[in-house]
Amino acid sequence: MGKDTKPRNADHVRRTNRPSPDNVVITEWLKTLVTPAVFGQLAYYRSLGLRDRLLSLPVMVAAVLLLWRQVPSVCKLTRLLGREDLFGTPKVPVTQQALSQRFLTFPAEVFQRVRLDLLPTLRTRWAARQRPLPEAVVCSHTTFARIFVVDGSTWEALFRKLEALPDTPPGRLAGKICTVIDLATRLPEQVWFTEAAQAHDTNFADQIRAFAPAHTLWIFDRGFFDFTFFEALLAKGVAWITRAKSNTVFTVQRVLLQTAAVRDRIVLLGGDQPGARHPVRLIKVRFGTTWYRYLTSVLDPAILPASVVADLYRRRWRIEEAFQVGKRLLNLAYLWTGSPNGVLLQVWSTWLFFAVLVDLGDAVAEELLLPFDCISLEMVFRGVYHFMQAATRGEATDLVKYLAAPENRDLGVVKRLRKKPDRVERVPAQYLTSLAGA
Repeated sequence: MGKDTKPRNADHVRRTNRPSPDNVVITEWLKTLVTPAVFGQLAYYRSLGLRDRLLSLPVMVAAVLLLWRQVPSVCKLTRLLGREDLFGTPKVPVTQQALSQRFLTFPAEVFQRVRLDLLPTLRTRWAARQRPLPEAVVCSHTTFARIFVVDGSTWEALFRKLEALPDTPPGRLAGKICTVIDLATRLPEQVWFTEAAQAHDTNFADQIRAFAPAHTLWIFDRGFFDFTFFEALLAKGVAWITRAKSNTVFTVQRVLLQTAAVRDRIVLLGGDQPGARHPVRLIKVRFGTTWYRYLTSVLDPAILPASVVADLYRRRWRIEEAFQVGKRLLNLAYLWTGSPNGVLLQVWSTWLFFAVLVDLGDAVAEELLLPFDCISLEMVFRGVYHFMQAATRGEATDLVKYLAAPENRDLGVVKRLRKKPDRVERVPAQYLTSLAGA
Protein backbone atom coordinates (compact mmCIF):
# COMPACT_ATOMS: atom_id res chain seq x y z
CA MET A 1 0.00 0.00 0.00
CA GLY A 2 1.19 3.46 -0.83
CA LYS A 3 1.87 6.11 1.75
CA ASP A 4 -1.13 8.23 2.75
CA THR A 5 -0.61 11.63 1.15
CA LYS A 6 -3.82 13.24 2.38
CA PRO A 7 -3.08 16.85 3.45
CA ARG A 8 -3.10 17.32 7.20
CA ASN A 9 -3.90 20.52 9.07
CA ALA A 10 -1.71 20.71 12.18
CA ASP A 11 -4.44 22.71 13.94
CA HIS A 12 -6.81 19.75 13.67
CA VAL A 13 -4.69 17.00 15.20
CA ARG A 14 -6.81 15.25 17.82
CA ARG A 15 -5.47 16.01 21.28
CA THR A 16 -4.68 12.97 23.41
CA ASN A 17 -3.02 14.77 26.32
CA ARG A 18 -4.10 14.20 29.90
CA PRO A 19 -4.60 17.00 32.44
CA SER A 20 -1.42 17.88 34.28
CA PRO A 21 -1.45 17.99 38.11
CA ASP A 22 -2.26 21.14 40.05
CA ASN A 23 0.49 23.38 41.39
CA VAL A 24 -0.02 25.79 44.29
CA VAL A 25 2.43 28.41 42.95
CA ILE A 26 0.74 28.66 39.55
CA THR A 27 -2.73 28.55 41.07
CA GLU A 28 -1.92 31.40 43.48
CA TRP A 29 -0.36 33.42 40.66
CA LEU A 30 -3.52 33.06 38.54
CA LYS A 31 -5.78 33.80 41.52
CA THR A 32 -3.87 36.99 42.36
CA LEU A 33 -4.27 38.30 38.82
CA VAL A 34 -7.77 37.18 37.89
CA THR A 35 -9.82 37.09 41.11
CA PRO A 36 -10.29 40.91 41.42
CA ALA A 37 -11.57 41.07 37.83
CA VAL A 38 -13.92 38.13 38.46
CA PHE A 39 -15.45 39.61 41.59
CA GLY A 40 -15.69 42.95 39.80
CA GLN A 41 -18.19 41.31 37.44
CA LEU A 42 -20.41 39.71 40.09
CA ALA A 43 -22.79 42.68 40.11
CA TYR A 44 -23.19 42.50 36.34
CA TYR A 45 -23.59 38.72 36.59
CA ARG A 46 -26.45 39.13 39.06
CA SER A 47 -28.00 41.94 37.00
CA LEU A 48 -28.57 39.35 34.26
CA GLY A 49 -30.88 37.53 36.66
CA LEU A 50 -28.43 34.68 37.24
CA ARG A 51 -28.53 33.15 40.71
CA ASP A 52 -25.57 31.74 42.61
CA ARG A 53 -25.71 28.08 41.69
CA LEU A 54 -23.15 25.29 41.84
CA LEU A 55 -21.55 26.37 38.55
CA SER A 56 -21.29 30.04 39.55
CA LEU A 57 -19.16 32.72 37.89
CA PRO A 58 -16.01 32.03 40.01
CA VAL A 59 -16.35 28.28 39.40
CA MET A 60 -16.78 28.73 35.63
CA VAL A 61 -13.78 31.06 35.42
CA ALA A 62 -11.69 28.62 37.45
CA ALA A 63 -12.83 25.81 35.17
CA VAL A 64 -11.90 27.44 31.89
CA LEU A 65 -8.59 28.73 33.26
CA LEU A 66 -7.59 25.09 33.56
CA LEU A 67 -6.29 25.69 30.04
CA TRP A 68 -2.84 25.77 31.63
CA ARG A 69 -3.35 22.17 32.69
CA GLN A 70 -4.34 21.15 29.14
CA VAL A 71 -7.74 19.67 30.02
CA PRO A 72 -8.76 18.15 26.67
CA SER A 73 -12.51 17.62 27.11
CA VAL A 74 -15.66 18.43 29.06
CA CYS A 75 -15.66 14.86 30.38
CA LYS A 76 -12.25 15.25 32.04
CA LEU A 77 -13.15 18.75 33.23
CA THR A 78 -16.20 17.28 35.01
CA ARG A 79 -13.96 14.83 36.88
CA LEU A 80 -11.59 17.61 37.99
CA LEU A 81 -14.44 19.79 39.27
CA GLY A 82 -15.68 16.92 41.43
CA ARG A 83 -12.29 16.08 42.91
CA GLU A 84 -10.25 19.27 43.32
CA ASP A 85 -10.55 22.70 44.91
CA LEU A 86 -10.09 25.19 42.09
CA PHE A 87 -8.95 28.76 42.78
CA GLY A 88 -10.31 28.58 46.31
CA THR A 89 -13.70 27.26 45.20
CA PRO A 90 -14.76 23.95 46.81
CA LYS A 91 -15.24 20.70 44.92
CA VAL A 92 -18.34 20.77 42.70
CA PRO A 93 -19.98 17.36 42.18
CA VAL A 94 -21.63 17.92 38.82
CA THR A 95 -22.60 15.67 35.93
CA GLN A 96 -21.16 15.97 32.46
CA GLN A 97 -24.63 16.72 31.13
CA ALA A 98 -25.08 19.59 33.59
CA LEU A 99 -21.69 21.07 32.70
CA SER A 100 -22.43 20.69 29.00
CA GLN A 101 -25.73 22.50 29.42
CA ARG A 102 -23.95 25.23 31.41
CA PHE A 103 -21.60 25.82 28.50
CA LEU A 104 -24.64 26.28 26.27
CA THR A 105 -26.33 28.86 28.51
CA PHE A 106 -23.64 30.64 30.55
CA PRO A 107 -23.40 34.28 29.27
CA ALA A 108 -20.16 34.35 27.29
CA GLU A 109 -19.89 38.15 27.44
CA VAL A 110 -19.05 37.88 31.15
CA PHE A 111 -15.69 36.33 30.23
CA GLN A 112 -15.10 39.15 27.78
CA ARG A 113 -15.80 41.67 30.55
CA VAL A 114 -13.45 39.85 32.95
CA ARG A 115 -10.66 40.09 30.36
CA LEU A 116 -11.31 43.81 29.80
CA ASP A 117 -11.28 44.41 33.58
CA LEU A 118 -7.96 42.59 33.85
CA LEU A 119 -6.21 44.55 31.09
CA PRO A 120 -5.52 47.76 33.13
CA THR A 121 -3.76 45.67 35.79
CA LEU A 122 -1.64 43.93 33.17
CA ARG A 123 -0.77 47.26 31.48
CA THR A 124 0.36 48.65 34.85
CA ARG A 125 2.55 45.60 35.43
CA TRP A 126 4.03 45.97 31.94
CA ALA A 127 4.81 49.68 32.45
CA ALA A 128 6.58 48.98 35.77
CA ARG A 129 9.00 46.45 34.29
CA GLN A 130 12.54 47.24 33.20
CA ARG A 131 13.68 45.48 30.01
CA PRO A 132 14.71 46.69 26.54
CA LEU A 133 11.99 47.75 24.12
CA PRO A 134 12.27 47.70 20.30
CA GLU A 135 13.72 50.94 18.90
CA ALA A 136 10.84 51.31 16.44
CA VAL A 137 8.29 51.08 19.27
CA VAL A 138 10.18 53.60 21.42
CA CYS A 139 10.42 56.00 18.45
CA SER A 140 6.70 55.69 17.69
CA HIS A 141 5.66 56.22 21.31
CA THR A 142 7.20 59.69 21.27
CA THR A 143 4.28 60.74 19.05
CA PHE A 144 1.60 58.08 19.41
CA ALA A 145 0.07 56.99 22.68
CA ARG A 146 -0.26 53.39 21.56
CA ILE A 147 0.42 51.13 18.56
CA PHE A 148 -2.22 48.60 17.56
CA VAL A 149 -2.06 45.64 15.20
CA VAL A 150 -5.30 44.14 13.89
CA ASP A 151 -6.11 41.06 11.85
CA GLY A 152 -8.89 38.56 11.23
CA SER A 153 -8.77 34.78 11.55
CA THR A 154 -11.26 32.09 10.56
CA TRP A 155 -12.09 29.60 13.28
CA GLU A 156 -11.86 26.20 11.69
CA ALA A 157 -14.41 23.41 11.40
CA LEU A 158 -15.96 22.08 14.59
CA PHE A 159 -14.45 18.66 15.25
CA ARG A 160 -16.12 18.03 18.59
CA LYS A 161 -19.63 18.90 19.65
CA LEU A 162 -21.68 18.15 22.74
CA GLU A 163 -24.33 15.45 22.78
CA ALA A 164 -26.78 18.27 23.44
CA LEU A 165 -26.24 19.38 19.83
CA PRO A 166 -26.94 16.26 17.73
CA ASP A 167 -28.29 18.33 14.83
CA THR A 168 -25.15 20.43 14.39
CA PRO A 169 -23.63 19.45 11.01
CA PRO A 170 -20.04 18.20 11.31
CA GLY A 171 -17.36 20.24 9.60
CA ARG A 172 -19.23 23.55 9.89
CA LEU A 173 -16.87 26.51 10.30
CA ALA A 174 -17.17 28.05 13.76
CA GLY A 175 -16.93 31.68 12.59
CA LYS A 176 -14.40 34.46 12.29
CA ILE A 177 -12.74 36.72 14.85
CA CYS A 178 -10.99 40.04 14.49
CA THR A 179 -8.37 40.69 17.15
CA VAL A 180 -6.54 43.87 18.15
CA ILE A 181 -3.28 43.60 20.08
CA ASP A 182 -1.06 46.32 21.50
CA LEU A 183 2.29 46.01 19.72
CA ALA A 184 4.23 47.09 22.81
CA THR A 185 2.50 45.05 25.52
CA ARG A 186 1.35 42.22 23.19
CA LEU A 187 -1.95 42.15 25.13
CA PRO A 188 -5.23 41.40 23.29
CA GLU A 189 -7.03 44.72 23.61
CA GLN A 190 -10.19 43.90 21.68
CA VAL A 191 -11.76 40.84 20.07
CA TRP A 192 -14.85 40.72 17.84
CA PHE A 193 -16.62 37.60 16.63
CA THR A 194 -19.01 36.83 13.78
CA GLU A 195 -20.62 33.53 12.86
CA ALA A 196 -20.05 34.42 9.18
CA ALA A 197 -16.85 32.43 8.71
CA GLN A 198 -16.32 33.77 5.17
CA ALA A 199 -16.67 37.42 6.18
CA HIS A 200 -14.06 39.79 4.74
CA ASP A 201 -11.77 41.63 7.14
CA THR A 202 -13.33 44.96 6.16
CA ASN A 203 -16.62 43.78 7.71
CA PHE A 204 -15.05 44.71 11.04
CA ALA A 205 -14.32 48.28 9.91
CA ASP A 206 -17.16 49.82 11.95
CA GLN A 207 -16.01 48.12 15.17
CA ILE A 208 -12.41 49.21 14.60
CA ARG A 209 -13.43 52.78 13.85
CA ALA A 210 -15.59 52.96 16.98
CA PHE A 211 -12.82 51.52 19.18
CA ALA A 212 -9.77 53.35 17.74
CA PRO A 213 -8.66 56.14 20.13
CA ALA A 214 -7.19 59.38 18.78
CA HIS A 215 -3.40 59.77 18.68
CA THR A 216 -2.85 56.06 18.10
CA LEU A 217 -1.06 54.26 15.27
CA TRP A 218 -2.63 51.23 13.58
CA ILE A 219 -0.98 48.56 11.44
CA PHE A 220 -3.16 46.77 8.88
CA ASP A 221 -2.46 44.07 6.34
CA ARG A 222 -3.85 44.37 2.82
CA GLY A 223 -7.10 42.69 3.85
CA PHE A 224 -8.19 46.04 5.32
CA PHE A 225 -7.16 48.11 2.28
CA ASP A 226 -10.08 50.51 1.91
CA PHE A 227 -9.49 54.25 1.68
CA THR A 228 -13.00 55.12 2.80
CA PHE A 229 -12.14 53.30 6.02
CA PHE A 230 -8.68 54.91 6.21
CA GLU A 231 -10.13 58.39 5.71
CA ALA A 232 -12.61 57.79 8.53
CA LEU A 233 -9.72 56.89 10.84
CA LEU A 234 -7.81 60.02 9.83
CA ALA A 235 -10.87 62.10 10.68
CA LYS A 236 -10.61 60.73 14.25
CA GLY A 237 -6.91 61.60 14.50
CA VAL A 238 -5.83 57.98 14.01
CA ALA A 239 -2.70 57.22 11.92
CA TRP A 240 -2.07 53.98 10.03
CA ILE A 241 0.47 51.84 8.17
CA THR A 242 -0.34 49.19 5.56
CA ARG A 243 1.17 47.38 2.59
CA ALA A 244 0.59 48.82 -0.88
CA LYS A 245 -1.24 46.65 -3.39
CA SER A 246 0.47 45.79 -6.66
CA ASN A 247 -2.20 47.61 -8.68
CA THR A 248 -2.18 50.80 -6.59
CA VAL A 249 -2.40 53.88 -8.83
CA PHE A 250 -0.41 56.91 -7.66
CA THR A 251 1.43 60.03 -8.77
CA VAL A 252 4.71 61.05 -7.12
CA GLN A 253 4.38 64.50 -5.56
CA ARG A 254 7.68 64.78 -3.70
CA VAL A 255 10.80 62.64 -3.18
CA LEU A 256 11.95 62.59 0.46
CA LEU A 257 14.75 60.01 0.28
CA GLN A 258 16.25 57.79 -2.37
CA THR A 259 19.11 55.35 -1.75
CA ALA A 260 20.04 51.96 -3.15
CA ALA A 261 17.77 50.25 -0.61
CA VAL A 262 15.19 52.85 0.55
CA ARG A 263 12.84 55.11 -1.41
CA ASP A 264 10.59 57.45 0.53
CA ARG A 265 8.07 59.61 -1.36
CA ILE A 266 4.89 61.62 -0.91
CA VAL A 267 2.40 60.37 -3.48
CA LEU A 268 -1.18 61.05 -4.52
CA LEU A 269 -3.32 57.93 -4.66
CA GLY A 270 -6.22 57.49 -7.04
CA GLY A 271 -7.04 58.33 -10.62
CA ASP A 272 -7.71 61.64 -12.30
CA GLN A 273 -11.30 62.03 -11.12
CA PRO A 274 -11.83 64.91 -8.65
CA GLY A 275 -11.85 64.01 -4.96
CA ALA A 276 -10.22 60.62 -5.52
CA ARG A 277 -6.61 61.61 -4.84
CA HIS A 278 -5.21 61.04 -1.34
CA PRO A 279 -1.73 62.21 -0.26
CA VAL A 280 0.20 59.50 1.61
CA ARG A 281 3.78 58.34 2.00
CA LEU A 282 4.90 55.48 -0.19
CA ILE A 283 7.99 53.77 1.20
CA LYS A 284 9.93 51.13 -0.71
CA VAL A 285 12.52 49.00 1.07
CA ARG A 286 14.73 46.46 -0.65
CA PHE A 287 15.51 43.20 1.11
CA GLY A 288 17.81 41.01 -0.94
CA THR A 289 16.45 41.33 -4.46
CA THR A 290 12.86 42.07 -3.43
CA TRP A 291 11.28 45.49 -2.91
CA TYR A 292 8.58 45.84 -0.25
CA ARG A 293 6.11 48.73 -0.48
CA TYR A 294 4.42 50.37 2.50
CA LEU A 295 1.85 53.15 2.76
CA THR A 296 1.38 55.38 5.78
CA SER A 297 -0.74 58.40 6.63
CA VAL A 298 2.19 59.88 8.61
CA LEU A 299 3.59 62.32 6.06
CA ASP A 300 6.43 63.67 8.20
CA PRO A 301 9.44 61.31 8.09
CA ALA A 302 10.87 63.02 11.17
CA ILE A 303 8.00 61.40 13.11
CA LEU A 304 8.26 57.97 11.49
CA PRO A 305 11.45 57.43 9.48
CA ALA A 306 11.26 54.96 6.61
CA SER A 307 13.20 52.33 8.57
CA VAL A 308 10.77 52.62 11.48
CA VAL A 309 7.73 52.19 9.21
CA ALA A 310 9.20 49.04 7.66
CA ASP A 311 10.22 47.65 11.05
CA LEU A 312 6.79 48.31 12.57
CA TYR A 313 5.05 46.52 9.73
CA ARG A 314 7.43 43.58 10.12
CA ARG A 315 6.31 43.38 13.75
CA ARG A 316 2.74 42.92 12.55
CA TRP A 317 3.66 39.24 12.65
CA ARG A 318 3.16 39.37 16.44
CA ILE A 319 -0.60 38.98 15.87
CA GLU A 320 -0.04 35.90 13.72
CA GLU A 321 1.98 34.46 16.59
CA ALA A 322 -0.93 35.25 18.94
CA PHE A 323 -3.33 33.31 16.70
CA GLN A 324 -0.90 30.40 16.56
CA VAL A 325 -0.60 30.29 20.36
CA GLY A 326 -4.37 30.48 20.79
CA LYS A 327 -5.22 27.84 18.22
CA ARG A 328 -2.45 25.28 18.49
CA LEU A 329 -0.96 25.70 21.94
CA LEU A 330 -4.15 26.54 23.84
CA ASN A 331 -6.28 24.19 21.72
CA LEU A 332 -8.72 26.83 20.48
CA ALA A 333 -8.76 25.10 17.09
CA TYR A 334 -10.34 22.12 18.85
CA LEU A 335 -13.66 23.48 20.10
CA TRP A 336 -15.72 21.79 22.79
CA THR A 337 -19.13 22.84 21.48
CA GLY A 338 -20.90 23.86 18.31
CA SER A 339 -23.32 26.37 19.83
CA PRO A 340 -22.57 30.08 19.20
CA ASN A 341 -22.57 30.78 22.95
CA GLY A 342 -20.26 27.84 23.63
CA VAL A 343 -17.84 28.93 20.91
CA LEU A 344 -17.75 32.46 22.32
CA LEU A 345 -17.26 31.12 25.84
CA GLN A 346 -14.16 29.24 24.73
CA VAL A 347 -12.88 32.12 22.56
CA TRP A 348 -13.15 34.74 25.33
CA SER A 349 -11.71 32.46 28.01
CA THR A 350 -8.77 31.52 25.78
CA TRP A 351 -7.91 35.16 25.10
CA LEU A 352 -8.23 35.80 28.85
CA PHE A 353 -5.66 33.10 29.54
CA PHE A 354 -3.51 34.33 26.64
CA ALA A 355 -3.31 37.78 28.29
CA VAL A 356 -2.12 36.15 31.54
CA LEU A 357 0.44 34.09 29.60
CA VAL A 358 1.76 37.26 27.93
CA ASP A 359 2.21 38.80 31.38
CA LEU A 360 4.24 35.77 32.46
CA GLY A 361 6.40 35.93 29.33
CA ASP A 362 7.08 39.63 29.91
CA ALA A 363 8.06 38.93 33.52
CA VAL A 364 10.58 36.36 32.26
CA ALA A 365 11.92 38.93 29.78
CA GLU A 366 12.46 41.40 32.64
CA GLU A 367 14.22 38.75 34.73
CA LEU A 368 16.60 38.11 31.83
CA LEU A 369 16.83 41.81 30.82
CA LEU A 370 15.92 40.82 27.28
CA PRO A 371 13.35 42.25 24.83
CA PHE A 372 10.05 40.42 24.88
CA ASP A 373 10.64 39.46 21.23
CA CYS A 374 13.45 37.17 22.44
CA ILE A 375 11.03 35.13 24.57
CA SER A 376 9.07 32.18 23.18
CA LEU A 377 5.55 32.16 24.65
CA GLU A 378 5.14 28.57 23.54
CA MET A 379 8.19 27.42 25.48
CA VAL A 380 7.20 29.53 28.50
CA PHE A 381 3.91 27.65 28.52
CA ARG A 382 5.58 24.27 28.05
CA GLY A 383 8.15 25.14 30.72
CA VAL A 384 5.38 25.26 33.33
CA TYR A 385 5.34 21.44 33.33
CA HIS A 386 9.05 21.27 34.17
CA PHE A 387 8.57 23.85 36.94
CA MET A 388 5.82 21.72 38.47
CA GLN A 389 8.10 18.69 38.49
CA ALA A 390 10.93 20.71 40.07
CA ALA A 391 8.53 22.16 42.65
CA THR A 392 7.35 18.66 43.56
CA ARG A 393 10.96 17.68 44.22
CA GLY A 394 11.47 20.82 46.34
CA GLU A 395 13.92 22.33 43.84
CA ALA A 396 11.92 25.41 42.79
CA THR A 397 9.48 27.86 44.37
CA ASP A 398 9.43 30.82 41.92
CA LEU A 399 8.04 30.23 38.43
CA VAL A 400 9.67 33.26 36.76
CA LYS A 401 13.10 32.66 38.27
CA TYR A 402 12.95 28.99 37.35
CA LEU A 403 12.17 29.76 33.68
CA ALA A 404 14.93 32.39 33.57
CA ALA A 405 17.60 30.33 35.36
CA PRO A 406 20.80 29.71 33.33
CA GLU A 407 20.66 25.98 34.02
CA ASN A 408 17.23 25.86 32.37
CA ARG A 409 18.20 27.48 29.09
CA ASP A 410 17.65 24.11 27.41
CA LEU A 411 13.88 24.65 27.89
CA GLY A 412 14.03 27.02 24.92
CA VAL A 413 12.35 29.95 26.68
CA VAL A 414 14.87 32.25 25.00
CA LYS A 415 14.58 32.00 21.23
CA ARG A 416 17.62 30.87 19.31
CA LEU A 417 19.43 33.64 17.46
CA ARG A 418 19.15 33.51 13.70
CA LYS A 419 21.77 35.11 11.55
CA LYS A 420 19.83 37.20 9.07
CA PRO A 421 20.71 40.44 7.32
CA ASP A 422 18.82 43.54 8.37
CA ARG A 423 15.61 43.88 6.43
CA VAL A 424 15.78 47.66 6.53
CA GLU A 425 18.61 50.01 5.70
CA ARG A 426 18.95 52.56 8.47
CA VAL A 427 18.05 56.07 7.45
CA PRO A 428 21.11 58.35 7.30
CA ALA A 429 21.38 60.76 10.24
CA GLN A 430 21.79 63.72 7.88
CA TYR A 431 18.37 62.90 6.41
CA LEU A 432 16.63 63.58 9.71
CA THR A 433 18.90 66.57 10.41
CA SER A 434 17.97 68.22 7.13
CA LEU A 435 14.27 67.62 7.80
CA ALA A 436 14.53 69.17 11.25
CA GLY A 437 16.29 72.17 9.78
CA ALA A 438 13.61 72.56 7.15
